[in-house]
Amino acid sequence: MEQRYAVWFEETGLQDIGVVGGKNASLGEMLRALTDGGVLVPDGFATTAVAYREFLSANDLEVPIREQLDLYKGGEIPLSAAGRTIRRLFLAGKFPEEMTKTILDFYHELGTRAGIIDLPVAVRSSATAEDLPDASFAGQQETFLNVIGAEALLDACRRCFASLFTDRAISYRSVKGFDDLDVALSIGIQRMVRADAGASGVMFSLDTETGFPDAAVISATWGLGETVVQGTVNPDKYVVFKPLLTTPGCFPIIEKTRGAKERKLIYGRGGTARTRMIETTEREQTSLVLADDEILQLARWAGIIEEHYGCPMDMEWAKDGLTGELFIVQARPETVQATRSNTVFTTRRLIDRGPLLATGASIGDSIATGRACVIHDTAEIDRFRDGSILVTEMTDPDWVPIMRRAAGIVTEHGGPTSHAAIISRELGVPAVVGTGNATDAISDGMMLTISCAEGDEGHVYEGALEFETEQIDLQALPETKTSLMVNVASPSSAFKWWRLPVDGVGLARMEFIINDLIRIHPMALAEPERVTDALEVEQIRSLTRAYKEPRDYFVHTLASGLAKISAPFYPNPVIVRLSDFKSNEYARLLGGRAFEQSEENPMLGFRGASRYYNERYRQGFDLECQALKRVREYLGFRNIIIMVPFCRTVAEADRVLEVMAENGLARSEAGLQVYMMCEIPSNVILASEFATRFDGFSIGSNDLTQLVLGVDRDSELLAPLFDERDDAVKHMIQDVISQAHHAGIKIGICGQGPSNHADFAAFLVDQGIDSISLNPDTVLKTIPVIAAAEDRRDQS
Repeated sequence: MEQRYAVWFEETGLQDIGVVGGKNASLGEMLRALTDGGVLVPDGFATTAVAYREFLSANDLEVPIREQLDLYKGGEIPLSAAGRTIRRLFLAGKFPEEMTKTILDFYHELGTRAGIIDLPVAVRSSATAEDLPDASFAGQQETFLNVIGAEALLDACRRCFASLFTDRAISYRSVKGFDDLDVALSIGIQRMVRADAGASGVMFSLDTETGFPDAAVISATWGLGETVVQGTVNPDKYVVFKPLLTTPGCFPIIEKTRGAKERKLIYGRGGTARTRMIETTEREQTSLVLADDEILQLARWAGIIEEHYGCPMDMEWAKDGLTGELFIVQARPETVQATRSNTVFTTRRLIDRGPLLATGASIGDSIATGRACVIHDTAEIDRFRDGSILVTEMTDPDWVPIMRRAAGIVTEHGGPTSHAAIISRELGVPAVVGTGNATDAISDGMMLTISCAEGDEGHVYEGALEFETEQIDLQALPETKTSLMVNVASPSSAFKWWRLPVDGVGLARMEFIINDLIRIHPMALAEPERVTDALEVEQIRSLTRAYKEPRDYFVHTLASGLAKISAPFYPNPVIVRLSDFKSNEYARLLGGRAFEQSEENPMLGFRGASRYYNERYRQGFDLECQALKRVREYLGFRNIIIMVPFCRTVAEADRVLEVMAENGLARSEAGLQVYMMCEIPSNVILASEFATRFDGFSIGSNDLTQLVLGVDRDSELLAPLFDERDDAVKHMIQDVISQAHHAGIKIGICGQGPSNHADFAAFLVDQGIDSISLNPDTVLKTIPVIAAAEDRRDQS
């Protein structure tokens, strides 16, 4: 193979990276090893490193290339001049006759295989040093799409060779320590998938922001996929939980986010323009690109490819719009999370807040401050100041030299798989991408703080805000006998905590998902005719437009949010508390004022269990139950436990359980467990009776303290009296733990107390509590406290 000018993809494999480069070797590996498993890869061939070096030799290019590089490195000429001169040398070069014949013979044979004389092909550069564990070389060389005919193919090949010496490629090799002439270039010539009439995008076999390994993350847009890679569109985003893909009857798509997709790249109309950009239709912008079965198919392929390669993978896919077939067109090892430690946990937390200027997808988990450097075009790159925060519409590989000098990056366009996102991750530079308005909202020279430590959504604040960073070695933490769990409210931040050494989620607050993601009062979807405010009606229509029924919006969004919280902790239990808004909080949701009455004391009013069987909210509760049934049975997260809050009486418990059963959520059926929040004195006094109806208790120390001491927990005047360590509260807790154990059911705590007070956590250990659920940012610092308390207990 080493002496040939070209080889078929299926003749190559991973052992041939030095011959055909990373991309082409990977395509050959998949064609040889994975097609029997159903993975479809378009046919093609690759020129070899021998062909590249023969081209250099035949055109006497090595000496002038070295001369130009030496002049640049010696400071005598700028990088742009050296790169431009070298590229001109390549473009003026001639292919040796035998090499020309070989390339065209392979091209014509490829057309014969496809049954097309002048076959449209994608011509991709594949450097022999790329896709290594510590260097992705993402976007460093050129790709030419819809290349048709012999003359156009040879021209594209020549331009691929020249692209090995773009300014960005020279700069990148310098950063990574590669000698420019040690790297050769192979060219992949691959049958074009008619994605111009279909769709395409990028897929990772892990969550790229947190390293969570059990998620397949897919970006999708209409047309050719260069728009996703380059970040010129905001694509759809889909997340699939891989471990449940093989479970019969489960469809574990845990996120479907519709992107704007304002433009798409399609084939050109002839002449020299091989592709062109056009506006998408309103229907394309408002529709999801992929159907559920297509999302799941891609995710299955991600799992197959990852298993074969033995590492997380970064893939590109395309959907042929004429046949409907899906294809994998590239696959390479993921190079960022793969090199990070899984044993060192780093947390960053903003201490202050400032005016919020822009939001977008967060890239990385860091926080950075610096002055904004707003640049609209690469012609302005020279004015970039080291340590500034780059603010621009979008980036491409030409921006890499200043991206590595930036403290942070903010772009208007692009998603989590855009060029800006990929390079930011590799450089370890936090970025907020796809803001939509950054260059308008941010002035040049403005002091900024960008925060990627607050979940999927990144925030750009005005001012230099104070933040703290903490690193903890997970291997150095002691083990505890008490089960430790975590409180999680936001689906967007759930993946961030997958490395925590916990036994599941002790409290997932449903109302946070309703408030932050759904935003609509459930009854406004059940009885929309009662909402009369015109602005609210339009907002509700806008949010629910993509769904056949407005109710589906609530059910699907809530189910997906709960699934995303559950996934990082699967198969450990995830305790989901039914909605516990107060009436004034419900009223603030869209359409809420039409269904909520004003109460003098909402804290003790129409909340928790009392709502679920009441006709004023019964239809809303039905939607909650449908979402829970969907997440457990359709998405497959049967590790979810349902918890009933603020259940005042035993009779009320019976009524709630009856309504749940009517909605297909009968206790003990399909393994369903139902817990009760223990937060009212009646729950403690009658614990033995409640224990016959529930599988476990979870102490809500905030409400229990409020009701035992008669202290409004929201009152600033009474704040000094509010203390869950008061003897009266501790007596109630001690009593209910004893009763629960006597009844043979589990009991834990999910209130703020253990997170806020180490001595309170120690008290719980002494009482033999089964589990303690903590806020995520306090888990690691509380583990040694609990372990020490256990030691003292065991020694006494």
